[in-house]
Amino acid sequence: MLDRSLVAHCAPTLAGLKTGSLFTVLDLPQEQAAHQAAVWDRRLAGKGVRLTELRRGRRGTLLYLFRPERLEADLSRPCVTDFLRRYGYGDLSAGGAVARLRERLGEAEAFPHEIGLFLSYPLADVKGFIANEGRNCLCCGCWKVYGDPGAALRQFSRYRKCQSVYLRLWRAGRSVEQLTVAV
Repeated sequence: MLDRSLVAHCAPTLAGLKTGSLFTVLDLPQEQAAHQAAVWDRRLAGKGVRLTELRRGRRGTLLYLFRPERLEADLSRPCVTDFLRRYGYGDLSAGGAVARLRERLGEAEAFPHEIGLFLSYPLADVKGFIANEGRNCLCCGCWKVYGDPGAALRQFSRYRKCQSVYLRLWRAGRSVEQLTVAV
């Protein structure tokens, strides 16, 4: 079942602290992972959260849990829009942007670096990662930081605390639906 993975890897998104989260399902056949993702997508849609498959590969099924309204707000910032247009993102609605991200993931084995913008990473850090080819970061946590390490460290701490609390509550019997903050 995906419930433990959702809580373990997506707690900040379920809590509304983050736009989206990625995780890979390794322990289920791809068709079964896709089916379970579709079931969870229907279960969480009423709370403003969607779950979609981004890629199937030798290393499992990559799933993306996200808040469409927040994603559209994140991607509508002019500096982000300009940046994404360079990578072929024309339709920046949640559905259009996720469809283009899915295409980009299919074009190469490596992750397209703009994926950070779908995960609430700051644009400065995404640009810094690209410019530095992943080297020379100021600090590293949930992502490599090239902009404001103080703000990033505070955010990393919030995400870790959220994950810890959500795992504890889930183990105590709360369902994923109960843990998901509605928009």
